[in-house]
Amino acid sequence: MTQKKIIVALDSDNFKNAISLVNNLKNDVYAFKIGYEFFLNFGINGYKSIQQKNVKIFLDLKLHDIPNSVKSGIDAITKLNPYFTTIHISGGDEMQEAAVSVKKNTKIIGVSILTSLDSSQTKKYNYNDNVENIVSDYTHYALKNKLDGVVCSPKEIEVVKKIASDKLIIITPGIRPSSSSNTQDDQKRFMTPKEAIKCGANYLVIGRPITQSLKPLKTLQKINTSLE
Repeated sequence: MTQKKIIVALDSDNFKNAISLVNNLKNDVYAFKIGYEFFLNFGINGYKSIQQKNVKIFLDLKLHDIPNSVKSGIDAITKLNPYFTTIHISGGDEMQEAAVSVKKNTKIIGVSILTSLDSSQTKKYNYNDNVENIVSDYTHYALKNKLDGVVCSPKEIEVVKKIASDKLIIITPGIRPSSSSNTQDDQKRFMTPKEAIKCGANYLVIGRPITQSLKPLKTLQKINTSLE
């Protein structure tokens, strides 16, 4: 089997269900993503319960604040020893530098533009440019400030790859298997798993298409097979 590339998002307020998913899927994933919903519901004890399953954790809290606050936040996060964590690139050079200065073994991934936004929204809310141009600029900033990787939508993978080559890890949400028919989807810029890997993504974040499937393991294994 090829290298595991799927990060399953545990976006849930049901702890028992989250633990069941981890037990069921852990041999077939690269990592599990813990975001706001899980972390704010179950806190550090819930986080550690997942960590004790001997899996990689992507702690996705998207820090965005003044440099000293983010530095303190990353310092606290690294004590939990997640494999990845996130900050917003838009927080500026000093904020990125502050995060990297205390990162220890945790890889700092810079969030570019959320996949829920399109160019009309980025132009409206202070970015004053289209998505592709912003992601291009942010990739240069991530390299300059020595981040470990970038989160971008599938539509900008090739932009990041062209600039960074293999110097940045590319983590891509907005992944929808061709068989997915989720009516609650809030992603604006998405792609199938196979398409995203072909474009150059290193890892794919997939949540509801797997976690809300009637057979999550079978769905995950089908996606893995499509990437071989």
